[in-house]
Amino acid sequence: MKIGEVEIKWLGHAGFLIKNSKVIYIDPYNIKEESEKADLILITHSHYDHCSVGDIKKIIKDGTKIIATADCQSKIIRFEVPIKIIEQGQELEFGDLKISALPAYNIDKHFHSKNEGWVGYLIKMNDLLIYYAGDTDLIPEMKNLTGYNQQNKKFIALLPIGGRFTMNVEEAIEATKLIKPTLAIPSHFGSIIGSEKDAKEFVELCKEEGINAEILECE
Repeated sequence: MKIGEVEIKWLGHAGFLIKNSKVIYIDPYNIKEESEKADLILITHSHYDHCSVGDIKKIIKDGTKIIATADCQSKIIRFEVPIKIIEQGQELEFGDLKISALPAYNIDKHFHSKNEGWVGYLIKMNDLLIYYAGDTDLIPEMKNLTGYNQQNKKFIALLPIGGRFTMNVEEAIEATKLIKPTLAIPSHFGSIIGSEKDAKEFVELCKEEGINAEILECE
């Protein structure tokens, strides 16, 4: 999918590739061996399907930077590239690109504790804002995103819909109603948890709420 000069690709499960002048990966997992090399790799937490050493190795090059939470450090320290440990509330700048770390956690599950300090990401590039929610439930902090669709011409939300470890379809719909993105894209389905049927249901329910939504084909 291209939005202006920005390309967004779903890599399967919870992984995404975002490209403009930089090549940015988020939580790559089970990606192709010949995948494009990364300028930036964003990791939300240390679970194997989000901080995958084997997949990071496929896309590392000289000059790649990794941004990750502190619990990932023991896994990624083996890579001889710059590593930046990020915490909730921090914002990093790379030229005209801004990356903020937002809370991501479970409310009624034990898989992603609030105390861990794990994150989602808010990526700002020109007039485009991309919210990658991370492994999260519908959490109170999401209300802080309300109004971004008015401040930015395009506000894209990449939301987990698989259930069990994250929001299910119904909870993800409530999240879209709260944050009101200009486009919602489902993720965290298709392999470990969640199905294409779940993703299609999410898109249909979004449309019933007057919210644009689309499933991206897996690259």
